[in-house]
Amino acid sequence: MPTFEVEHLSLHYLTRFGGKVHAVSDVSFTMEKGEILGIAGESGCGKSTIVNGLMGLFIPPLQLTSGDVRVNGESLMHRTPEDVRANVLSRKVSMIPQGAFNALNPTRKVKDIAADVIAAHEDAGSDRKAIYQRLHERFDLFGMDTERVLNSFPIQLTAGERQRSVIGISTLLNPEMVIADEPTSALDVSTQKVVIRMIFDLLDKGIFSTMIFITHELPLLRHVANNIAIMYAGEIVEKGTTEQIVFDPRHPYTKALMGAMLSAEAGQRQKKPVAIEGAPPNLAKPISGCRFADRCPSARPECKLQTQTIRMVAGREVRCSYAE
Repeated sequence: MPTFEVEHLSLHYLTRFGGKVHAVSDVSFTMEKGEILGIAGESGCGKSTIVNGLMGLFIPPLQLTSGDVRVNGESLMHRTPEDVRANVLSRKVSMIPQGAFNALNPTRKVKDIAADVIAAHEDAGSDRKAIYQRLHERFDLFGMDTERVLNSFPIQLTAGERQRSVIGISTLLNPEMVIADEPTSALDVSTQKVVIRMIFDLLDKGIFSTMIFITHELPLLRHVANNIAIMYAGEIVEKGTTEQIVFDPRHPYTKALMGAMLSAEAGQRQKKPVAIEGAPPNLAKPISGCRFADRCPSARPECKLQTQTIRMVAGREVRCSYAE
């Protein structure tokens, strides 16, 4: 049985006028224990929306349209917010947020923020002395000055220390799945390397077993993920191994996305980035045909009329009738 299963997941936002913005449409994939799946795409493609959906966390105006998400066969959908917070978040699925500074309460020390996570989920959470000892043991794994970090307020830490603290707090209860929402976007290159190394160490130690790494920096996933899914306008348009997606993309959008980015990979350093003309479609309006058709350099007239479905092309999944 796969560790993590997503089956035809569709999500929408309700507008104040009663309309719907279909932010995520018919997303399906499975993940095995030890796998790291990268999800990439430009801003507004649905990456951050799908994070909440994968945790079963539907905060209005976000709503579940259809589909299911399962961890070890157990569905996370159709639960009360109280059930999600008590039995899903931090235990089964945990999120590493994009902004570490915004994720930490600036008026509380790191040890107290972390202790609250344990106290909220475990009956023995009232024994603060035992909790602090547990925190010391866990934070000793992170290559920081544990005593100083735990007794500091977030503003007293460097950006890298804050991010590593957030990762530590997010994985305190050893969740099955960790979803990292652009965890390195606000860090310099050297600190990014430290944070990514920390994530791999936690995976190797069995602190968590499976991970989704979300970013708009596709080349970064070359060094992080086993497999990559490319999102565009709420849909997965291509999914394959990291090598396939980075070096041999088949969907026109994946090709355009790679062409728009600077890359240090051998053989690609001399290429000048080329912008993707146009803008994504308005997801509040009905869309017929391919969602990338208006921006696709190889689009045919029928592309704007035919609904595109996932099919196998060169050993990976591609949402394009004409990809080869």
